[in-house]
Amino acid sequence: MTAEPLPRRLILDEVDSTNAEAARRAQAGEPGPLWITAARQNAGRGRHGRAWAMPPGNLAATLLLRPALAPAEAAQLSFVACLAVADLLGRLAPQARVSLKWPNDPLLNGRKAAGVLLESAGAAGGLDWLAIGIGVNLAAPPPPEALRPGAHPPTAVAAEGGRVATPDAALDILAPAFAAWQARHAAQGFAPIRAAWLARAEGLGRQIEARLPSGTRSGIYEDMDETGRLVLREASGLARISAAELYFPG
Repeated sequence: MTAEPLPRRLILDEVDSTNAEAARRAQAGEPGPLWITAARQNAGRGRHGRAWAMPPGNLAATLLLRPALAPAEAAQLSFVACLAVADLLGRLAPQARVSLKWPNDPLLNGRKAAGVLLESAGAAGGLDWLAIGIGVNLAAPPPPEALRPGAHPPTAVAAEGGRVATPDAALDILAPAFAAWQARHAAQGFAPIRAAWLARAEGLGRQIEARLPSGTRSGIYEDMDETGRLVLREASGLARISAAELYFPG
């Protein structure tokens, strides 16, 4: 079987955020798929609208897609992206422990090395476009003043003794890795993605705290279900959580 050609690339010197640029281009009719990268972001963001600091030499990239997927299936591409980032980190820092913190934080030696942010637009239960934003700390972690209180400790490939690739060279690894996992998702559904994710899950089987807007829930990180929800074993039984910030006491 011949592999599909990889998406085109748009390489920018500076942008507010690569996800924002993807949204603008989608609204202007860009058909995708298209990787957008920038050497500098002056308004990068993560989940819940939080700022994402990007020191020089790190990777800021967004893949713009127009997937023929229901929104729930498209959301699973966040896990696909995390597995691709894990492949990248494994190549650059083979001596380090690569793991995945639910729902979308790739880690090196237990510290946050990357993040994934999905944004989309659509109507009537369908998607018009999907932007998969990926930030990877290649050269340096964010400065201390950029960290919010209680945030997971950050790191970078360089700080963990890995090979520091340029952003373009990192995307040369990331793009085909994403394409391979995306192809598995398209052909086999979420099951192989879930299995590969659980094999790298940080804190699986441990006591954790899941912090939700409604409060904190504590229990054993039991599983990730067939839809991507976290399964938490509480004293009262199993709870399935769609979104939360995880913390690992002790």
